[in-house]
Amino acid sequence: MKEHNFVVGGDESGQRLDHYLAGHLSGLISRSYIQKLIKDGQIKVDNQVSKSHYRLKGGERILVIIPLPVKSEVNPEDIPLNIVYEDEYLIVLNKPAGMVVHPAAGNSSGTLVNALLHYCSDLSGIGGELKPGIVHRLDKDTSGLMVVAKKDSAHAALAKQFKDRRINKRYMVIVKGNMALEEGVVDEPIGRNLRQRKKMEVVQAGGKQAVTYYKVIKRIKDFTLLEVIPKTGRTHQIRVHMAYLGHTVMGDSHYGRRSPFIGRQAIHAISLGFYHPAAGKYMEFNSDLPEDMKKLVV
Repeated sequence: MKEHNFVVGGDESGQRLDHYLAGHLSGLISRSYIQKLIKDGQIKVDNQVSKSHYRLKGGERILVIIPLPVKSEVNPEDIPLNIVYEDEYLIVLNKPAGMVVHPAAGNSSGTLVNALLHYCSDLSGIGGELKPGIVHRLDKDTSGLMVVAKKDSAHAALAKQFKDRRINKRYMVIVKGNMALEEGVVDEPIGRNLRQRKKMEVVQAGGKQAVTYYKVIKRIKDFTLLEVIPKTGRTHQIRVHMAYLGHTVMGDSHYGRRSPFIGRQAIHAISLGFYHPAAGKYMEFNSDLPEDMKKLVV
């Protein structure tokens, strides 16, 4: 158990409790974890459990109790990882197509988290559980670069960069058909399909803002190789926006049809850039196009 104590200054009166703590605990734990601690009664103001929206008056003493991480129920598995970069704070790796990031119903083993738990012996507690800090995800059949946090502080700092849209992500995508424009932007909100809950779609009301930039790299007969930069991180964003344009991602059976040329959706996270959570230095990593996509565009 870790404890943090604060005394609210007079110039800090009027702030909400959760906003105050987000500022004072920035880089240590995430905003969502602060909310969980408040809900669980692990944060007290003058020895009293308070709500997130409690307005500080100045002079209060705040106690924050961070429980020790519990052991993950996920089993470590000796699965090879393609590590691009590693230090004491984070790992950058190339996720292969076909690998699920985190265990869920129907995928309790063989995931990236299973592999990381075997590979990493020095993990800190992230979100109250002893497991690798999955800051962001790639779909099962999307390959490419991911960053994983090894420390609470790194997890919180990277998560904030994602929230503030300071992470630079670039994808290579093969879509069906010949794109009419050399480059363009899709600025259309995305929400869940009301009839098929596992599907997302462009919606006119109730969706979340989603912005995707694309540029033609190469035209190959009946399909097009694109460079795609999503400025937001919505579920299935690239796949949904390409389908909206009438050019479904090759091999994407969820939003289009299976392909005889490739056994998965042709999306690869080829570039990832962010600021190091401890050093503050900008870092950018690039990867090669995987063989199953490369053979379609050579």
